[in-house]
Amino acid sequence: ALKYMLLCKILDALRAALHLSSQGAVGMKTNKAEVDLSGLLSGKQGVKYAGREVEAMSAIATASANRNLQEFERVLQTYADELQQDLLIKHHLHILQEQLLESNLIRIIEPYSCVELSHIAAMIELPVATVERKLSQMIL
Repeated sequence: ALKYMLLCKILDALRAALHLSSQGAVGMKTNKAEVDLSGLLSGKQGVKYAGREVEAMSAIATASANRNLQEFERVLQTYADELQQDLLIKHHLHILQEQLLESNLIRIIEPYSCVELSHIAAMIELPVATVERKLSQMIL
């Protein structure tokens, strides 16, 4: 249950940050206080259920707050067993990853009227095909 509470807090904080971005504050990072899980983690439940699953959710929160896609993917690889076994967590993390990718792409391309996909892919450190697929989804 603690994992799900942490996930809800992470998703809500990112939703708030992306809402601000949609209102013109592109590139804005989530306020650390909004994703502050220390209250949940240091409480009775946090101490009782401390372990790799809680560490994984804390690392996801940090990557999400930083809106850092590479850090997010490193956390997914590091804590693959803890995050990929639970289908609900896996599903929502996939959605979170797509939202992070989309917000990072918007932050990069918004100031330009013409962009080169290979340059965007290099900036975001992803394959050109992935960037092209996501931008196509965003356009349609």
